[in-house]
Amino acid sequence: MAVIISIVNQKGGVAKTTTAINVAAALGAMGKKVLLVDLDPQGNATAGLGISGGAKRDLEYTTYDVIMGEVRPAQAVVATKFKGLSLMPSTQSLAEAEIKLLKFENKNMQLKKAILQIRDEYDIIIIDCLPSLGVLALNGLNACDRIIIPMQCEPYSLEGVAELIAIVKRVKKSTNRNLQIMGIAFTMVDSKLKVNREVMRAIKTKFPEDIFFNTEIPRNVKITEAPSHGEPIMYYDPASKGADAYARLAREIARKCKAMEEML
Repeated sequence: MAVIISIVNQKGGVAKTTTAINVAAALGAMGKKVLLVDLDPQGNATAGLGISGGAKRDLEYTTYDVIMGEVRPAQAVVATKFKGLSLMPSTQSLAEAEIKLLKFENKNMQLKKAILQIRDEYDIIIIDCLPSLGVLALNGLNACDRIIIPMQCEPYSLEGVAELIAIVKRVKKSTNRNLQIMGIAFTMVDSKLKVNREVMRAIKTKFPEDIFFNTEIPRNVKITEAPSHGEPIMYYDPASKGADAYARLAREIARKCKAMEEML
């Protein structure tokens, strides 16, 4: 039975989708059977795995069809060319769900109902949530067991993460009592910038030490280039610092998932 992880941050530009893509690919390369669910109408995770332009328009079913209950989730899953990794793709049509779901009695539970149907088919399911705290994001929080928060080392990050954690606590109390934070991952880290280290130290004083992943994702031009080529960094440039960092982060996540197996 899969461990379900949502990659969440309501703030844009923190490498959320980049983290979802690269962690999913690295876990697949480790021999895990992984499903990446694109829950963002921008569809960047879909494009980052090589499905863009006309290929997107040719998709028969997407996350939108699944979350609206119009097809079985397995019908929307497509294979990728990357080892162990499947994708539930997204297109701009998913933006309509944000409005249409308001009419549903259990509007925040639609994705959970769908994911439960295919949970046994994977080792790990990763949900790339959109940068908001609306209905779709709440579906992502209710569908998962754990969340990972990518966090950029800049002055306004702490306020945003504090707001997100408050939402997580409310969701845990009301609709997903098993929800926990797996960890915070620092992204786009430039060790040469003094402000990065100062902000990182300030953030670490606000939370328990064990909530942070040991791996830091560096600011790396190859990570930035990879999505435009439709490849995770480990396939685009396996020798890069970015590929090494995401491989190490994936190993940390795999260890945490293994520790959870007896609990699920």
